[in-house]
Amino acid sequence: MSIPLLVIGFTLDYEEKEGYSKLPWYAIRENYMTAVSALGAVPIALPHEPALADKYLGLIDALVVTGGAFDVPPGLYGASSVHKTVTTKERRTAFEAAMVRGMLEHKKPILGICGGEQLLNVILGGTLIQHIPDTIKNALQHEQPNPRTEPGHTVRIEKDTLLYSIVKEQKIQVNSAHHQAVATVGKGVKINAVAPDGVIEGIEYSDHPFCLGVEWHPEYHISSADSRIFEAFVEAARKR
Repeated sequence: MSIPLLVIGFTLDYEEKEGYSKLPWYAIRENYMTAVSALGAVPIALPHEPALADKYLGLIDALVVTGGAFDVPPGLYGASSVHKTVTTKERRTAFEAAMVRGMLEHKKPILGICGGEQLLNVILGGTLIQHIPDTIKNALQHEQPNPRTEPGHTVRIEKDTLLYSIVKEQKIQVNSAHHQAVATVGKGVKINAVAPDGVIEGIEYSDHPFCLGVEWHPEYHISSADSRIFEAFVEAARKR
């Protein structure tokens, strides 16, 4: 008996500056895709076409909102000022927001990674710290100086959360590559992971079968907990 096709959508990064091409280009790291293809799912890339969000929603069973070197526009969470370090990608955010809202409505699994977790929090009514070093006293180096393939610090996993039921550990090693973080969470949003300096490292939405956000990058598989996150995500998509 054949196994039904399971399609996971991934949001892309976008650049206009020269690099891969002299013209604007999309990009995504291979390890995002292989994190689900290794589990039997089919990964597809989603270009930033907000008007096509409804079409994409009909194609995919689950969504990964990826990270990137940019920030959620502060106006989306009611901030009256913008920190000097903030950079935005308006079209990417508009597309990702449309996709997240659609996946929430259709109760399809969502995994937000780093900036994806931050956007998820904003869509669910939360706010963000615009620059951790200027807000958190004695903060860790959340933009770790060592390679992202290595751990940067630990996080404490809160019991009675979806994340704890997945990783089954109270403390795990994670990598860290962010200058922003969750400040306040929206209604129905639960904090599931916290760094030693108090920075919120993970959230989840209670009114949804699988809506999980983590500040680190589990696609690097720093620990077995990272592997279990993707396994649970793909399994949630299969059960839907």
